[in-house]
Amino acid sequence: MAPIMVGLVLLLVACSSVLPPVPVPNYSQPPAHSTNFANLALACIAREYPNKLSHILQSEADISSPKQLHPVFYGCYDWHSSVHGHWLLVRLLRYEPEAPFAKDAIAILDRNLTRANIERETAYFEATGRDSFQRPYGLAWALQLAAELREWDDPNAKKWLNALAPLEALAADRLAGWIPKLVYPVRSGTHRSTAFSFALILDWARIAGNSDMEQLIYNKSVAFYARDENCPLAFEPSGEDFLSPCLMEADLMRRVLDQEQFSIWLGRFLPQIPKQSGTTWLLPGRVIDQSDSKLVHLEGLNLSRAWNLEMIALSLKPDDNRRNALLEAAILHRQSSLPGLSAQFYSGAHWLGSFATYLTTGRGISPKK
Repeated sequence: MAPIMVGLVLLLVACSSVLPPVPVPNYSQPPAHSTNFANLALACIAREYPNKLSHILQSEADISSPKQLHPVFYGCYDWHSSVHGHWLLVRLLRYEPEAPFAKDAIAILDRNLTRANIERETAYFEATGRDSFQRPYGLAWALQLAAELREWDDPNAKKWLNALAPLEALAADRLAGWIPKLVYPVRSGTHRSTAFSFALILDWARIAGNSDMEQLIYNKSVAFYARDENCPLAFEPSGEDFLSPCLMEADLMRRVLDQEQFSIWLGRFLPQIPKQSGTTWLLPGRVIDQSDSKLVHLEGLNLSRAWNLEMIALSLKPDDNRRNALLEAAILHRQSSLPGLSAQFYSGAHWLGSFATYLTTGRGISPKK
């Protein structure tokens, strides 16, 4: 090769290695669409029907309406969506206590989060045959709601947290009894995902100062995932996923490992991540029919992938050459699903606002280890 050509090649290589960093989202400001997200939750928290009950009947005496069974979390189509709908309102109130939606949000939280109501919710869990009710997804979100209230220095938050205390204690106790018996992780892209629930539970444990739960999650996460390699990202997404099994596992492990350990582990686990800019390595899921309650899961997948990608990137050193590709893919996933969130189809409207809020407020930024 002629010397001048060699020089051009070296110059191109040098330029490609010093590309400007992709900007990190500003999580300190209220989300651009916060009123839309809040309105999605306000529209469903008190909406009893349609409703998908997960309810075991021991006899005809157990036949009741959703609101009779669950005085707090009867809306938003199912129990866990109602829980994270309440979380959404608390999260956004922390950002914008004077927002247009604040008065309505405070009123509904005041009405629902009372000690009497929560004690009826916990009584439901304690009835025969309900040992696995909402385990782990709904229970993990209940702890996330408690974590949000614990972090907010506000008189209302303290009042609501006090009311929620029996459910917080029950959720922690149920999970602490179940996790040691879990021999294998659940590598799912839906509610059963061990990695996602572990991430929510671990964040709660650190905020609540529950060192026993923190150690339990740490030990199980290392046992389940520390030796994993070459996650088959090309197999994703499955047709009804709202979580990425591969990225969600990485999002958990960046909470568990220190920066250097995580960087090495990530190189083994996801060697597909490019070491230069580009988005074609991971494309968003496509939704053809947003009225279909299962197919619309892929909108949630795009939102959860976006926060996974952002949090993974932020867990690496600033000069790590994988950061740009991760952040660019996150932007692509954000743009794919955030602008289209609306109340048009209840199949997605009852829960997607929570995922959008988790993403745009940077809730995945973990408490210190």
